[in-house]
Amino acid sequence: MTLIEFFRQQFIEEGENTRKMLSRVPNDQWDYAPHPRSMRLKPLTMHIADLPGWVHMTFTTDFLDFAQPYEQPEINSTEDLLAYFEKRYADGLATLLPENEALLDKPWTLRNGETVYLQQPKIDVIRMALS
Repeated sequence: MTLIEFFRQQFIEEGENTRKMLSRVPNDQWDYAPHPRSMRLKPLTMHIADLPGWVHMTFTTDFLDFAQPYEQPEINSTEDLLAYFEKRYADGLATLLPENEALLDKPWTLRNGETVYLQQPKIDVIRMALS
């Protein structure tokens, strides 16, 4: 089994579990937080729904720069959340192809302008996104 095949299998399994979890997010609890310093349910679930897209982003870019503008998707219901997840999931799955195996050792950088937070091989970034 190649690394891409392994990641693809893991991605599909994780996608099934994530889909189940996100489908159970109640529409009337978006502001819930277990503690005053905890993240609210809406941004937390949006982050979880976005994670499969990191696989796509890692294969198709060499960095993420927090200094660049980011458009937050409009999520107002569980249905919106699941639709966003399905889009990000499809994007990620579409890049887990045999021809992308050669990209796994290439560097990928997380930065904010000139400040570099992380620079790792793409394989490590993908492994982090899948865990």
